[in-house]
Amino acid sequence: MSVRVMLVDDHASMRAGLSMVLASDPEIDVVGEAGNGAEAVRVAIERRPDLVFLDVEMPGWNGVRTTTELLRVLPEVRILVLTMFDLDEYVAGAMQAGAHGFLLKTADARELIAAVHACAAGEAVLTPEVLSRVAAHFVRSHSVRPREGLDRLTEREREVLALMCQGLSNGEIAARLVVELATVKSHVAHILQKLAARDRLQAVVMAYRAGLA
Repeated sequence: MSVRVMLVDDHASMRAGLSMVLASDPEIDVVGEAGNGAEAVRVAIERRPDLVFLDVEMPGWNGVRTTTELLRVLPEVRILVLTMFDLDEYVAGAMQAGAHGFLLKTADARELIAAVHACAAGEAVLTPEVLSRVAAHFVRSHSVRPREGLDRLTEREREVLALMCQGLSNGEIAARLVVELATVKSHVAHILQKLAARDRLQAVVMAYRAGLA
């Protein structure tokens, strides 16, 4: 079954480029577009996409508010945010608002298509470049919070969480630690349970906010 995708960007040329790239994959169906956050909510309610490609910086509602409003009206929709290198505050806000993945606007066609399928399948899309800049933002803004259950993690779980904070997938973590993939999945599940995190992205946010990443 195709992944139903909606594109939200205030530049029509950007939407056209994304649409052309995504249309090259027969398992992706672009079902709608919007040029601003308020329009995005209206179109999403009508078209019911599985995933929204969202520009983090737009006039009116920025990506943070748009993410919040989209998840309020369509809690099951997946949000994949596109960003530039110098928009750390917006990205940090979108992470906390519940976005499910982040890509740089410089991503190539292969990365864009892979990100759609990974995000639609329930995975968090976290590039090391975006993660490192968001981490720096949390440090600069001194937004360190209580450890929120992080003290309950075992030493191995902390190690896995640290690798998650580097943007590594479960398979990459397994290779790094020389363990079975199933073992990593079990560690990740325990981490999410102990932190009461809805997904691995929220667990990463908690680690950043507690100063552990």
